[in-house]
Amino acid sequence: MRTPPRVLIADDNIANVRILSTRLTADGYDVVTARDGEEALAVARAAEPDLILLDVMMPKVDGIEVCRRLKKLQDPSFTPIILVTAMTDAKDVIAGLEAGADEYLTKPVDHAALSARVRSMLRIKSLHDTVAAQALEIARWNATLEARVAEQVAELERVSRLKRFFSPQLADAIVTGGAADPLRPHRREICVVFLDLRGFTAFAETAEPEEVSDVLGAYHAEMGRLILEHEGTLERFTGDGMMIFFNDPVPVTNPEERAVRMAEAMRARIRVLSAEWRRRGYDLDLSMGIAKGYATIGAIGFEGRRDYAAIGSVTNLASRLCAEASHDQILISQRIYAAIADLVDVKDVGPLQLKGFHRPVVAYDVIHLRPS
Repeated sequence: MRTPPRVLIADDNIANVRILSTRLTADGYDVVTARDGEEALAVARAAEPDLILLDVMMPKVDGIEVCRRLKKLQDPSFTPIILVTAMTDAKDVIAGLEAGADEYLTKPVDHAALSARVRSMLRIKSLHDTVAAQALEIARWNATLEARVAEQVAELERVSRLKRFFSPQLADAIVTGGAADPLRPHRREICVVFLDLRGFTAFAETAEPEEVSDVLGAYHAEMGRLILEHEGTLERFTGDGMMIFFNDPVPVTNPEERAVRMAEAMRARIRVLSAEWRRRGYDLDLSMGIAKGYATIGAIGFEGRRDYAAIGSVTNLASRLCAEASHDQILISQRIYAAIADLVDVKDVGPLQLKGFHRPVVAYDVIHLRPS
């Protein structure tokens, strides 16, 4: 409601208009007038008054019809209408109230009654407008909340789908966005872990497909849980082989320690699984290789299918160490050992002449982790 409130006086009697206008102007209201029903409708639409004083008997369109039309057109802001009628015209009062009028005054209009009725109706209008504004604001909040919830649900669904193919860290980085595109090729120092189930090829050649699927299901489930626990990024798995790296796409503290602790946890878990597999006649065990170095990392592939991959000699070194490792053995490179020498007991197994490397490679066999 504006300040001062605007009041429309609609009456075909000039004297009545002058009296009412003088009184309401003295009370501090902004007054506009109309001389007949049609003009009252036009002024009401143009001036948007906060309150209307409406004479019942007017030419062209009477006050009751004006009231009825205004109430049909009225917006949620609510404009109270006070009918002004002769004291003896009770039927006009009833008809006016049924048409939507909110209050009435009888002629001749008492000044005190006029001021009191106007104040009362404007107070009701103010309360009504406040409630309407609050309802509108609540509706806006609800719409915003619904939009945010829908957006968050959609984001969770996107993340859930992405996590089926990418590590949780990479999926979150893709959805969150930021200054750098995590899928764009970039160079970073990482720790790479290769896993391989020794004896799997021979097992797969003789076992039934259901047995192979059962073994791989248990193997992938247990290794996947440990990868997530240690915040590793699964680059790929091919049957019984896996490649995991640390420090990308999200940098982590002590990637060497994370890699070795994850490998030790995997070895402990595979020992349990291997015991069960041997009871079934499956001779399977785990070998691992871990190396540290720089690689180019990003999305590779073609339209419709892309993988997140690391390319560089560090991945070859970890793969060759894994191939060199025997059953239940974790071989680590010299750079890995230098970073975690105080955390592990090792056995020197180098230098090794690894395929693809011209110089012998110093390597270490992780015996066990030292107590914290």
